[in-house]
Amino acid sequence: MTTNPDAPSPTGLLIIDKPIGKTSMQVCANIRARLRKAGAPKRIKVGHAGTLDPLATGVLVVLVGKATRFQDRFMAGRKRYTARVDLSAVSRTDDREGPVTPINCEPVPRHEIEAVLPRFVGTIMQRPPAYSAMKVGGRRAYDLARKSETEADLPVLEPRPITIDSIDIVGYDWPVLTLDIACAKGTYIRSLARDLGESLHTGGMLDALVRTRVGRYTIDRASALDDLPGELTQQDLLDIPDDIINQSSSDSSDSTPEA
Repeated sequence: MTTNPDAPSPTGLLIIDKPIGKTSMQVCANIRARLRKAGAPKRIKVGHAGTLDPLATGVLVVLVGKATRFQDRFMAGRKRYTARVDLSAVSRTDDREGPVTPINCEPVPRHEIEAVLPRFVGTIMQRPPAYSAMKVGGRRAYDLARKSETEADLPVLEPRPITIDSIDIVGYDWPVLTLDIACAKGTYIRSLARDLGESLHTGGMLDALVRTRVGRYTIDRASALDDLPGELTQQDLLDIPDDIINQSSSDSSDSTPEA
């Protein structure tokens, strides 16, 4: 369909189950193309409520049109993840995307892991990964990290306060530990995997990650990109909840990059 510059811009949101291998912005670009194909304005705004790394899957709240004005309010919602941690290796990126180094260590009994986990619950200080969107001297950390040749050259980010509500063991078969994690925005699950390994004196890197909830939106309500119509219209979008619209802007002013 030909784009109509005078057409009203669609407004609302989509709950997407982000596929592995795609960036969050690639998903937004895919949604924008489908909206424009249905006649939406060329410059229609499409954003999201919290980045997922390419290797992660799960709930991505995509905001369309005027819904992007409330991005911070959607991002303020609590998150839930299922994380698979490999305790036998470390990585420059703190996940399996970067160069992986095996660690020679003995299997850790489950009770030792259970004893360590409470250290990471509550408001704690967490150092973001070197490969992250955090800024160092005005530049993205991942840009600096990609230019580094050795571990010593990686940018060192200052720890910052984050909040983890709960961590529960879902499964454990050495060296793979599967966790259910509920947390606030700004929590890096890759950092949690790294720090957990350091506390256990083992390796520690994120092997797989599924985001199962963002605020009120759960993965069972999420749609796969392949299941969406080729042309997206207003009728395909969810309404912006009234409590999001009416929320005080002071409640969600922090725009810290997401996990």
